[in-house]
Amino acid sequence: MDSLAAVDWTAYQDEALAAIGSALSEAELDDARVKYLGRKSALAQALRGVRDRESGMLLNGVRSKLEEAVAAREAELARLAYELAAEAGVDVTIPGTPVTRGHLHLLTQIRREIEDIFLGMGYEVWDGNEVATVWENFDALTSDPGHPSRSQFDTFYIDQNTVLRTHTSPDQIRAMQTRKPPIYMVSPGRCYRRDTPDATHSPIFLQVECLAVDRGITLADLQGTVLKFFRALFGEEREVRMRTSFFPFTEPSVEFDVTCFICGGEGCATCKHSGWIEMGGAGWVDPDVFRNVGIDPDEYQGFAFGFGIERIAMLRHGLPDLRAFWENDLRVLGQF
Repeated sequence: MDSLAAVDWTAYQDEALAAIGSALSEAELDDARVKYLGRKSALAQALRGVRDRESGMLLNGVRSKLEEAVAAREAELARLAYELAAEAGVDVTIPGTPVTRGHLHLLTQIRREIEDIFLGMGYEVWDGNEVATVWENFDALTSDPGHPSRSQFDTFYIDQNTVLRTHTSPDQIRAMQTRKPPIYMVSPGRCYRRDTPDATHSPIFLQVECLAVDRGITLADLQGTVLKFFRALFGEEREVRMRTSFFPFTEPSVEFDVTCFICGGEGCATCKHSGWIEMGGAGWVDPDVFRNVGIDPDEYQGFAFGFGIERIAMLRHGLPDLRAFWENDLRVLGQF
């Protein structure tokens, strides 16, 4: 990656640590944080374009050290401010006027957390288009011509050949058309279906899909990747299991369950007393999908999986109705 190679990350880290350590006020510290860790910083831009595991580990290591330095300097400045106030006879223990601060929406928080998990595993985050051709959304993924999902009662059509994507899989098709394997990518974003809003359905929803294409990939790699992902989200004690299923673009197809994080697998109302919670579909990329995008299935193998971000948020935080994410009730959103 050109931007990665163009930066001396050791020098970048040393320069950032010096700026953080020399900050004499919260404003100066915040300026240093934005410059070296903000979303427009060289580090953030390099992380979003990372292509390989080694680069991801290097950049995440730099980020962790800088975040630790910012936290340490922030604590030191707070201590110094307290001491100066005490010397001046100011009682800093008197409650001040509360100021309400904004924060990222819960779904945005979880989306960024998911991106960070995959960046740490060496995956590229792919920001795709929300508009797709019928070929990208259905045909290239070997969807049957008579499948109900193609109906105008299920899918938003812009014209005869263009739709609002019903899943983030079109990003995988575009990636495989424009990149040569190996490909390791994750694609989070909005999707659209003609669903009636209720506690578990919405015409607009967030999904995250993962695709890995390389030589020598096995289903064990799929299971290990999903296990690491769920443990990062729900705790290191989580386990996963695969069940056989069917999806048009994977063969074989599986669905993943994760041990219930409420009861620890003992059985409760959340997991319907099974000890397992259904999370989403996955599988081995169908050879016909590879052929549709010009990849030789005899040379390369791959796996893909997709999960709903709202479902992850609902399960992790115990929310019973996904409509709460969009109703803008501050009593709900303020808890996160």
